[in-house]
Amino acid sequence: MLEKSDGASPAGQPRRDLPTMPDEIRLARPVRKVNWRRIFFIILGAALFLTAYFILPASDAVDPKGEHFTLTRQGRGALGVFLLAAVWWVFEVVPIGITAIAIGVLQALFLIRKPQEAFTDYMDPSVWFIIGSVVIGMAFTRTGLTKRMAYRMLLLVGERTSMIYLGCFVMIAILTLIMAHTAVAATIFPLMMAIHSLYDDDGKPTKCGKGLFIGMAFVCGAGSIVTLLGSARAAVAIGFFRDMTGQEISFFQLSYYLLPIGWGMILLLWGFFMLFFKPERQTIPGLRERARALYRHLGPMSRQEIGTLAIVISAIAILSCRSFFPFLKPFDKSAILLTTTVLFFIFNILTIKELEELPWNIVLLFGGAMSIGLCLWQTGCAQWMAIKWLTLLQGAPWYAFVLGVAFFVLIMTNFIMNVAAIAISLPVALVISKYLGIAPELVFYASLVTAGMPFLLLVGAAPNAIAYESKQFTTGQFFLYGIPASALLMAALALFVLVIWPLMGMPVRVGM
Repeated sequence: MLEKSDGASPAGQPRRDLPTMPDEIRLARPVRKVNWRRIFFIILGAALFLTAYFILPASDAVDPKGEHFTLTRQGRGALGVFLLAAVWWVFEVVPIGITAIAIGVLQALFLIRKPQEAFTDYMDPSVWFIIGSVVIGMAFTRTGLTKRMAYRMLLLVGERTSMIYLGCFVMIAILTLIMAHTAVAATIFPLMMAIHSLYDDDGKPTKCGKGLFIGMAFVCGAGSIVTLLGSARAAVAIGFFRDMTGQEISFFQLSYYLLPIGWGMILLLWGFFMLFFKPERQTIPGLRERARALYRHLGPMSRQEIGTLAIVISAIAILSCRSFFPFLKPFDKSAILLTTTVLFFIFNILTIKELEELPWNIVLLFGGAMSIGLCLWQTGCAQWMAIKWLTLLQGAPWYAFVLGVAFFVLIMTNFIMNVAAIAISLPVALVISKYLGIAPELVFYASLVTAGMPFLLLVGAAPNAIAYESKQFTTGQFFLYGIPASALLMAALALFVLVIWPLMGMPVRVGM
């Protein structure tokens, strides 16, 4: 009788006829290399937080009126969270969305703010506006509108990559004259992806890709300063200016002074990206014919394309009209934009698949940015920093004071919403400027210029984060190239403050 074999000899001994695995193979495990750079920056961020919260000695900040501002324990905690987030975001030691979550967690665990306040900010209307903007971009991609737009633009600009850069930047800048720059970035992003796929279709980062997408973010900021429609920051600044000086800034007066520097920066940025991110190829031979063939292949516009355009154009028109028709002002801009999201799903333009593909890493990033910005504001830390910095400039020449104010706004707007950066700095700067005999208009316009162009961190503006979704660059690369771009901005502003704006009729000193 044959006995059933279980692979073992009698008495449970291993069978000698089966091969055994050598110990050195059986015990081997994959060796993971320790990422000491990542560990260092995680610890550095945590150390900065703990130092600010427990150790930092801070004297009161005293404004020009003699009022004292004390940096409380909660204020020190806010400063610590601010520093930790800056380090972790720049060096991307964990996903940027996770750093954003850590902002709320630290506020709750260290009693910096109540959890209801810290975490509610993640669903602020501004965050929902970004979600609505991203969904518009999804609708354009899903229906094929982005490809249609991309091919038409390439037919116009031709095969030279330098002209492709310029064509993209000019198109973005024109849209920011009538649309919020967040909506422009979300709308243009899929189009840029389509253009880059014709340059390089393997999805890997290229110099051209970095130039296109970082350029998209920078140009969205430069274009958005030109009119009141480009962002909310100008309207907030005008309100502060009117309340503190009694003077009104009109729609066209704002554009008169800001259009030259806004479009001047767009051209300078084109030169900047041609220098730092000169495409690997000067031309793409056959691109125009290929774009023409691809455009013909799309055929006539579909019902879904026409529906998407009608929905988006209607929403943009209503948002634009809010600046001119008072009866529209009570309607929240986020609600208006999110109406497009609801309609996309009602009319089956988008499906559940697109809803599940929302870039939550970016949504969380802006939720965290809102939370840290409001934390700095509500704990008094932002006011303390503003007064400390601006009072240092009280004895400076008028030229240095104006540029110093602009530089402070530039730094702050990279970490918190540009509306908040204006709100904490402009009132203090306008008070000090009166004592120095500096015309308030100069401070106002200089602050608006730098508030619109946060070139260092992704959290500085929604277009920065939307561009990051291209995966063409890292947060560290964005920061690294943002430094010379910010220096270029300050140099351009210095020229306008000293020469061009006075020639255009802007007062420099009170009584001049």
